[in-house]
Amino acid sequence: MKKRLLIVLTYFCCLLPIRAQVSVEASIDSLELLIGEQAHITLQVSLDAEKRLLMPTFPDTLVRGVEVLEVSKPDTQYINDNKRMLIKEVYTITSFDSALYYLPPMEVKVEDEVYKSNPLALKVFTMQVDTLHPDQFFGTKDVMKPEFMWSDWYGIIACIVLWAPAVFLLLYLIKRFRDNQPIIRKVKVEPKLPPHQEAMQEIERIRDEKVWQHGLQKEYYTQLTDTLRSYIERRFGFKALEMTSEEIIDRLKSSPDAEAMSELRSLLSTADLVKFAKFIPMMNENDTNLMNAVKFINETREAEDPNAKPEPTEITIVEKRPLRTKIILGVGIALISIFLIGSLVYVGLELYNNLS
Repeated sequence: MKKRLLIVLTYFCCLLPIRAQVSVEASIDSLELLIGEQAHITLQVSLDAEKRLLMPTFPDTLVRGVEVLEVSKPDTQYINDNKRMLIKEVYTITSFDSALYYLPPMEVKVEDEVYKSNPLALKVFTMQVDTLHPDQFFGTKDVMKPEFMWSDWYGIIACIVLWAPAVFLLLYLIKRFRDNQPIIRKVKVEPKLPPHQEAMQEIERIRDEKVWQHGLQKEYYTQLTDTLRSYIERRFGFKALEMTSEEIIDRLKSSPDAEAMSELRSLLSTADLVKFAKFIPMMNENDTNLMNAVKFINETREAEDPNAKPEPTEITIVEKRPLRTKIILGVGIALISIFLIGSLVYVGLELYNNLS
C-alpha cells in the first residue's frame, strides 16, 4: 500500500512542473470608465518555444455590454536563450451602459490543453447631468464660418476656364456637320500648254478615235467645235463657249486673221446642221472639216516668246466628305455636349455646397 501511494505521489510531482510550464495572466489598465471611454486588457502568455499556441478570439463583444473595438497583433518575445516565449495581445474595449461588469477568464489553447487567465472586473458609470442648468459646462456656440480654401474651388475654376473653348469648338463642329461642306484641295500641275498646242493635241485625239466611222456624227462635230471654241476663247479673249456660231464669226471679223474665217464658217455651219438638223455629211467632208480646223489654228496661232516662262496651272479638286468624317464629327459633338452639361451640373452642386 505504501508502495502504491509513493508511486501516485511521484506521478503528481512529475505533472506539477509540466503544468507550470504555461502561464496565462490578464490585466486591465483602468477599473473604472465613463460611458464611451476606452480601456485596454493585456493578455500575457508564457510557454515553451516549441509549443503551439492558440489565442482567444472574440466577436464584437467581450461580455454583454462590453464591446471589443480592436485587437492588436501579438507581440512575441523570446527569453531564456530562446527556450521560452512571452506573447502579449492587447484588447481595446468600451461600454455604453453603466454597470459593474464581471469579465470572465480568457482561455488559451496550448497544444490540446486549455489554460485560463485570472478574471477581471470593470465599473462603467455615467456622469450626472444637471437638467436644470444644461449650459453650466458649455454655452451655446455661434455659427462658425468655414475657412476659405482655394482647393475647394479648383474644379469650378477649371470648368469655367474650359467652357469658352469647348463652346467654340462645339459650335464649329455643329456648323461643319450641318452645312456638310465638302473638302477642297488645290493642286499645282505642270505648266499649261499654249492655246494652239492644247487644241492640236485634242484634235489629234479626235482624229485617232474616228467616232464618225461608227455613225456618231453629232458626237464628232460636238467634240471638234468645242475644241475650236476653247481655242478661240483662250486665243482671242472672249467667251466663245457661250456664244452661237454666228456670234463667234461676227466677233472674229474685227480680228487681224479675218481671212481665215471662210474655213471656220464652213466648219461651224456643217456642225450646226449635224447637231440640230440631223444632217449626215459625206465621209470626205469629215476629214476636210478636221483639216480646216487645223488650218484655222495654224493661221491664227500666236507667236511664241522663247524667253517667256510658263506659269503652273492651279487645279481645284472638290472631294465629298466621307462617312467616317461625319461619324467623327457626330461623336465629337456628343462628347463636348456631355462635358458641358456635366460641368454645368458639377459647378452648380459645388456652388450650392460651398455657399450653403
